[in-house]
Amino acid sequence: MVARRKVAVVGVALSDCGRVDDATPYALHAQAARRALADAGLDRSLVDGFASAGLGTLAPVEVAEYLGLRPTWVDSTSVGGSTWEVMAAHAADAIAAGHARVVLLAYGSTARADIRAGRRTGTLSFGARGPLQFETPYGHTLIAKYAMAARRHMIEYGTTIEQLAEVAVQARANAALNPEAMFRTPVTVDEVLSGPMIADPFTKLHCCLRSDGGAAVLLAAEEYVRDCRTSPVWVLGSGESVSHAAMSEWPDFTVSPAAVSGRLAFARAGVRPTEVDFAEIYDAFTYMTLVTLEDLGFCGKGEGGAFVEKGRLRVEGGALPVNTDGGGLSAQHPGMRGLFLLVEAVRQLRGECGQRQVRRRGGALPRLAVASGTGGWFCSSGTVVLAAG
Repeated sequence: MVARRKVAVVGVALSDCGRVDDATPYALHAQAARRALADAGLDRSLVDGFASAGLGTLAPVEVAEYLGLRPTWVDSTSVGGSTWEVMAAHAADAIAAGHARVVLLAYGSTARADIRAGRRTGTLSFGARGPLQFETPYGHTLIAKYAMAARRHMIEYGTTIEQLAEVAVQARANAALNPEAMFRTPVTVDEVLSGPMIADPFTKLHCCLRSDGGAAVLLAAEEYVRDCRTSPVWVLGSGESVSHAAMSEWPDFTVSPAAVSGRLAFARAGVRPTEVDFAEIYDAFTYMTLVTLEDLGFCGKGEGGAFVEKGRLRVEGGALPVNTDGGGLSAQHPGMRGLFLLVEAVRQLRGECGQRQVRRRGGALPRLAVASGTGGWFCSSGTVVLAAG
């Protein structure tokens, strides 16, 4: 049996993000990919694996062609926001098994610019075929499904709307430390609650922003780490899980598939949630952050409200900094944002985040991080545990 190789993230980058009116999604893919390769200091010729989703008819084929790549390992797994954590897990497995040496994950979207230019409309539903045909006629939009789940948690556990609002307040506090965040002006709980209602109980600031932007992550086998200009961030363990397509098939609205993917990732990494220094969690809506914290084991089921209301998620003074760049609620959210979680986690572990840099007691840099993406309407989850080199 061939020994499995260790796998590290050796390069990460974002494209231009926020308001980008003069670029195509392909161009944002390319910009992020070039920057990630430059970050790693590796030659493009070493890239023999490529993964992408969300663009074109044959995403990895079309985007790879645009980038001038001819990969011998590809992945086009598309499970919404958790796509990139799942792809990172697949890529790490492929590299460890010797099926690839260096894998590039790339994403780019002009979701905001397309709406402004009239090239698309806001996504109210993902379609009305298959299982969705039984829900779409009754107004079950994406946001309505998340709102229903949040309301169930409030009923079951007494979670308050003020506690959910705290997630948005603390995300904005972290974004205030990030010069690249789209919105940095602090907000209060009252301001979150007084905003326009989008889907009860969510007002506008309970919901992610819409932006343009792209990201790229480069993973490599251990023997290439010494050739990189950056410190490696090792992939310790990962997990993935799917839950449901139809809301009627979801056994419990208060439990996300992160309860499974997180358990698998921590077990495979050989670490406990209490050892993690910070977390990057998919936050299309405030409830996603709260319930994912519970399901990853950072607090007990039903205790998420009390956990978040004490300022624990803040970079400055928080016991468990979460979404240290401001997250999808304040930094950027161009669609399937899971790749941005990995970029931020790696930058934090390498100590590159300036004013928003997470520090352990005594000022030391963080050692362990978790990135957990959620897809669809809590349909899928991918969780990755990372360690500083």
